[in-house]
Amino acid sequence: MKISRTDQRQDALTRLLRRGVRLTTQGNLASQRFSRYRLGIFLLGAAACIALYQHAWFHSGNFVLLIALTIFLTTTWFHQQLKSRLRRLDLWMTIKKDLLARLQLDWPNIHSPTHQSPAHHPFALDLDLTGPHSLLTLLDTTFSSNGQTQLLRWVFQANEAESDGLPWSTRQAFIRELTPLSRLRDRCLLATRLISPDPLDGTRILSLLEQPIAIPNLSWLIITASSLCLLTILLGLWTLFTGAANFWVFSLLIYGGLYFMLSGSIAPLFGRVLALHVELEKLVTVIATLEHTSLSNQPTIGQQCHMLLTHEIRPTSCLKQLGRICQGLSVKAHPLVHLALNAVLPWDLLYIGKLNRLITTLHNTLPAWLETIGQFDAASALARFAYVNPDYQWPQLDTSDTPEHQPGLTAFGLGHPLIARSHRITNDLDLRGEGHMLLVTGSNMSGKSTFLRTVGINLCLAQAGGPVCATSFSWSWLRLYCCIRVIDALDEGLSYFYAEVKRLKLILDAVHAITSQPVLFLIDEIYRGTNNRERLAGSEAFVQVLQQSRGLGMISTHDLELTRLADANGHIRNAHFQESVEAGTLHFDYQLRPGPCPTTNALRIMAQEGLPIPKEQ
Repeated sequence: MKISRTDQRQDALTRLLRRGVRLTTQGNLASQRFSRYRLGIFLLGAAACIALYQHAWFHSGNFVLLIALTIFLTTTWFHQQLKSRLRRLDLWMTIKKDLLARLQLDWPNIHSPTHQSPAHHPFALDLDLTGPHSLLTLLDTTFSSNGQTQLLRWVFQANEAESDGLPWSTRQAFIRELTPLSRLRDRCLLATRLISPDPLDGTRILSLLEQPIAIPNLSWLIITASSLCLLTILLGLWTLFTGAANFWVFSLLIYGGLYFMLSGSIAPLFGRVLALHVELEKLVTVIATLEHTSLSNQPTIGQQCHMLLTHEIRPTSCLKQLGRICQGLSVKAHPLVHLALNAVLPWDLLYIGKLNRLITTLHNTLPAWLETIGQFDAASALARFAYVNPDYQWPQLDTSDTPEHQPGLTAFGLGHPLIARSHRITNDLDLRGEGHMLLVTGSNMSGKSTFLRTVGINLCLAQAGGPVCATSFSWSWLRLYCCIRVIDALDEGLSYFYAEVKRLKLILDAVHAITSQPVLFLIDEIYRGTNNRERLAGSEAFVQVLQQSRGLGMISTHDLELTRLADANGHIRNAHFQESVEAGTLHFDYQLRPGPCPTTNALRIMAQEGLPIPKEQ
């Protein structure tokens, strides 16, 4: 039996983790030996020195002390290097364990931030894009806030062919080139986590540029304050060596008065730079990782990251300088040191002057750098998803404008990416042509809703730039609208039925909107919130309007009378899911079949659970 590429990837990750466990065990044993060596060196050195000093052999004792101290410090250095490597190994194993959990859909062991669906989104709630067992939980392995924002934008705005000036074709090429570069992705993720477990906060870095440093005539103030400091030192030395009057006190008072006059303008700046050097250090390590990676065979990555790699202003140099300035200003967190430094020289003003000049230089480039990092990070997250699912296929976008070209999608072996492989059932789908639709009927629990979600979530993945859970997937660009999971809104005074009506009206407006792309609509159990007679009449009217619009899609229903519409309309087809009864138990194969459903199972399910049903006549 041929082993799938996903199984091979799982085996490779498992072997890596086993090797990591062995290395960790060996490293911990070595660390324990180093601890014993350090203790032994300390005790032996101390005993030898004490014995020599007691015999008044001071030169020998000093020599032994120097040797023992050298050996002890050298051993300590090697021990610290080992601990650092063990920490890197531990974080690397955490990344690999998380990767394996994502491959196996082991949800409790997948570490991902929580996400919120935008209000009134056309498909986010319906397709489980957010939540504990959601698509974004599976996708989001970003290391930065900018990357997470960009990833959410690509997923939530999957109806848009271009996002932030990045065409879909470029986005997919970007992700595909990053997919095999697992070492580069892991190095970037590991570099940030070694500094801090929190994501790189680009918003915090940009806060430096939001408000200018409001200190007028800053250059003249620096010159004045420096002159007063120098004068105070010279007058102090003159008093010390000649015994002259304490004239230095007057210059110090003038300097102190100038400092307190400016303290109101300086104080807000400290809150913006406090500990900002941690975020800058993360950003520098990521950019440095990219700088030291050969991208000659990845033209799209090189093109998208050219702002970081080929700009005339070297990002790492500027950001390291910015980090040093922020560290210098953060001295305020240590009041005594801060006071002593500012008493000797205008420390705060000098660093604010440096910061002001550097901010002027970075005002236009820093946001572009962070945007580039965000796109790289989001693309890396989708590339990691593709890497752990090597059997998924890259979708093919149809761009033909010929009259005979039919918009829509064609997929083979289409499965749901949030269902484990052991339980996943795949189906084929060919749905093309404006006004064409599939009426899906079937028994309860037969798989109608799941199939609609399968189509929608794979289209969302495809238009976000990622791979799809299918053996083949080709489509023309579609605007996706769903009415699958409808929730009543008591705070807005909306019943279930009225909430469903509003969702259907949103779809109706979309299919009649004047745009270049048609709509793919996915509607589950249309008008389920009303009585049979009105549901059937409303459903027939709604289907007829959709059939004459710029939309195509699928509608699932329990109303078998609705399937008769296909008899008089070639644009409407029937398909169904069905069940079988074996030993009095219902079994579902979740396979999509042509034609209307020939069976029902509601009464069987009622009887199986012990509910009363009408007696057979």
